Amino acid sequence: MKKIRIVLADDHPIVLDGLRNLLRAESDFELVGEAASGLAALKVIREQQPDIAVLDISMPEINGIVACRRLSVELPDLRVVVLTLHEDRAYLNQALEAGARGYILKRSAVENLVQGIRGVMVGGTYLDPAITVHAFDGKRTNTKSAANRKAAPALTDREADVLKMAALGFTNKEIAARLDIGVKSVETYKARGLEKLGLRTRAELVRYASAQGWLAL
Repeated sequence: MKKIRIVLADDHPIVLDGLRNLLRAESDFELVGEAASGLAALKVIREQQPDIAVLDISMPEINGIVACRRLSVELPDLRVVVLTLHEDRAYLNQALEAGARGYILKRSAVENLVQGIRGVMVGGTYLDPAITVHAFDGKRTNTKSAANRKAAPALTDREADVLKMAALGFTNKEIAARLDIGVKSVETYKARGLEKLGLRTRAELVRYASAQGWLAL
């Protein structure tokens, strides 16, 4: 059985120790590197090329969101799971825009980290259940209101399929392969769907998708 290769980065030794034990308890997980700072995390991730990087947001030198943004460009196949104390929606938005596939609160890591890793490994986006209470409470900015969304033109089946898969973290190329259509067609369906819904960013799409139940694993 091919193991899921993971790099873990957190600057708190006690937290790092606990997370290490949590991950090592899973027979299909392999912890291939650890780091206690943002720059050290980048170094070990570049060297080890893991499947998953679990990054704390608040780390010395560079924070987890900056690291995630760099890694999403350098290693597009890497799946980043952000682990944090921050429950503020602003941090969630920044993480999603940086390319994170998962957002998990430290206080619920024991219950949710393993599930989150498995979820993003199959192409999903995993958001801590506790944070969704704040993130999807209808107090949205830069998007249309719920009433306006209901009045928006209905998505075609193909537009909906493409947006669902985009929200789950699939690339345009992966979506094209799964739907047996061209990459250009994927881009067109995505653009049309986003325009109909009044959405502009991936964070907004993920929020909308969660509210619609598209992210259920």
